[in-house]
Amino acid sequence: MQRVAVVLNVLSLVIMVFGTVMLLPLGVALWYGDAAVGAYDKALAITLLCGGAIWAATRRSRRDLQTRDGFLLVTLVWAVLPAFAALPLMFYMPQLSFTDAYFECMAGLTTTGSTVLSDLDKLPPSINFWRALLQWLGGMGIIVLVVAILPLLGVGGRQIFKAETPGPMKDTKLTPRITETAKGLWLVYAGITLACILSYWAAGMSLFDAVVHGFTTMSLGGFSSYDASYGHFNSPLIEAVSIIFMLVAGVNFATHFLVWRQRSPAPYKYDAEARVFILITLASCVMLAVYLQANGVYPDFFTALRYAGFNTVSIATTTGYANTDFNQWPIFAPLWMLFLCCFASCSGSTGGGIKMIRGQLLFLQGLREMVKLIHPQAQVPVKISGQVIPNRIVFAVLAFMSLYGASVTMMTFLLLASGLDFVTALSAVIACINNTGPGLNQVGPATTYAVLSDFQTWVLSAAMLAGRLELFTVFVIFTPAFWRK
Repeated sequence: MQRVAVVLNVLSLVIMVFGTVMLLPLGVALWYGDAAVGAYDKALAITLLCGGAIWAATRRSRRDLQTRDGFLLVTLVWAVLPAFAALPLMFYMPQLSFTDAYFECMAGLTTTGSTVLSDLDKLPPSINFWRALLQWLGGMGIIVLVVAILPLLGVGGRQIFKAETPGPMKDTKLTPRITETAKGLWLVYAGITLACILSYWAAGMSLFDAVVHGFTTMSLGGFSSYDASYGHFNSPLIEAVSIIFMLVAGVNFATHFLVWRQRSPAPYKYDAEARVFILITLASCVMLAVYLQANGVYPDFFTALRYAGFNTVSIATTTGYANTDFNQWPIFAPLWMLFLCCFASCSGSTGGGIKMIRGQLLFLQGLREMVKLIHPQAQVPVKISGQVIPNRIVFAVLAFMSLYGASVTMMTFLLLASGLDFVTALSAVIACINNTGPGLNQVGPATTYAVLSDFQTWVLSAAMLAGRLELFTVFVIFTPAFWRK
């Protein structure tokens, strides 16, 4: 219980910091004079009171976090914050159930983009801003932000940072101090976000729309302030800006950080994962454009390329924007896009899914096993960019894939048992565990997740949480070994 008390003490601080973030949408509500002003007042008060109460009850339990404490804290933060984030939605829309409000905010903080809300065009500006802000904060990870100030509170940050960041960033010291690393990543993230907002504004969006969509583009979240998503703008230029920044956000932010620090584009050249990500994504855009034109969906190649390119990049990077209802395309195209979202984005990016580096390692491991069938005594190392990958990392990737496959299978069967059809169930699980957003059939891009029952909604909320924290961080706390002294 002592370990739990220590974690709860830090959690209380995170809750109170998160509560102060509500001042931003409150300011937007006051600026626009919209009807949601009172919702933020009450939500802010409740959040600060709850955080303060937990802190008061655990204030004598402060000490440095151990590695296992970091896993528990990260999981609790991502499970608890959506409940507080849901308060403004519930106060403004009393007809919205806690289940749906929690799902909406879990989709926000995990940058999934699945939504239960409709008539987004009619919502107060502050509500759409709050949804977008949740995604922007979740994009790099609220924990990484808080890690920059935890040393001031006397709590070590490295354990939290390792639990939160995916892939190679776990073992890469970009700067000598973890606090400086967190600050550096956030500066790069914020700087590129600002460039995205200004580009949208220059391309024809209003400043408010540019801010909302800039937040949800760089976080690869996919929330929009319009039911029609990018179909509302019907602008090839805006879509082109979106494609560029979605691809940028799909690259490891450690690479962006090194480019910024070295003032040189050389790190991009040596990032093998980014090269494969860009190549596969762009090749898929061209392939699906040819396929859609050949099937008579669009009259000419360039029209097909516009729609195939935007929607393929959006789904492959796990963003979830749409400029048309791709649920109506021949089934191969949307299924290929869902396949891409499983692995296309890079580790250390704001995207979800298995991540490209793991896909590369699995492919190379398969080649190695085939070579060893022919030459059993051969020593065949797995290499990426000339670097030998230790077997322990290869084994960890294989374990991750086993857990990923088991999770998708189990959750799909749960949804099937609850009455969903197979395509809806499988696509919803894949879209949520990969933090993508729209699925197919009943949860396609032209519909919402509001059609699901409470049970189905909670299953998918769990899928979003597990997917955002890359499975192990969540599941490890349910093992007996985690709780042994």
